[in-house]
Amino acid sequence: MYAMRVEPYGVGSIVHITNRGVRGTDIVRDTADKRNFMRSLFYLNDTYTSRNWRREIADIGMFERPSVWPERDPLARILAWTLLDNHFHLLAQEIREGGVAKFMQRLCGSLAMSFNLKYREKGSIFQSSYHARSVTEDKHHQYLVFYVLVKNVLDLYPGGLTAAALNFDDAWEWAKQYPYSSFRDSIAGKESPVLADPDMLIASILGTGDVYKQEAKDMLDFHLASRGEAFKDIMLEPW
Repeated sequence: MYAMRVEPYGVGSIVHITNRGVRGTDIVRDTADKRNFMRSLFYLNDTYTSRNWRREIADIGMFERPSVWPERDPLARILAWTLLDNHFHLLAQEIREGGVAKFMQRLCGSLAMSFNLKYREKGSIFQSSYHARSVTEDKHHQYLVFYVLVKNVLDLYPGGLTAAALNFDDAWEWAKQYPYSSFRDSIAGKESPVLADPDMLIASILGTGDVYKQEAKDMLDFHLASRGEAFKDIMLEPW
């Protein structure tokens, strides 16, 4: 059971969630682990989950659904996500009472179990709890979309955020190719089985193509100049 450090939130709330590997260690080690994370976002976000779900999806496409399973009924809406080697970020919406919490319990527990089985290790791969906070102000939604989808991806750019700011055109194109974030699909205007955004929150902020590029550059410059101080309460971690 994973303890939760969360603030109260109700149906309709948009929630920023993050969880980090214990003592900063990696939670994914190879491409197969990263694909497992992506599939877990899809298959575990459902009121129905088979105990043997990994075995039942082993021979089907990335996001196909076994025909014997009931119709998919998500626990939460995943609006945005980014996976890094030692942690992940989600932007999710509560669509049923306790849905986000149940999904996160399943996700963290399943990831830990599969990691330990694969690498013959024991114990939690995560910190003692995931962190979640409801975000209500439009300016905070805008910053969190930047933070989850742009800042965290550009952290991986060679040379990190400082190099990305200095070589932003190149860094932007690099970020659009990063496969382990919804930034790539969202910026291209592509549908994704993992995501659900009926109120068009992400689309209204990002647009498509390079519409968002200059705003993202300005926000990156601001983030570096302020060291994240202006929005530290919604980032859930040091800048």
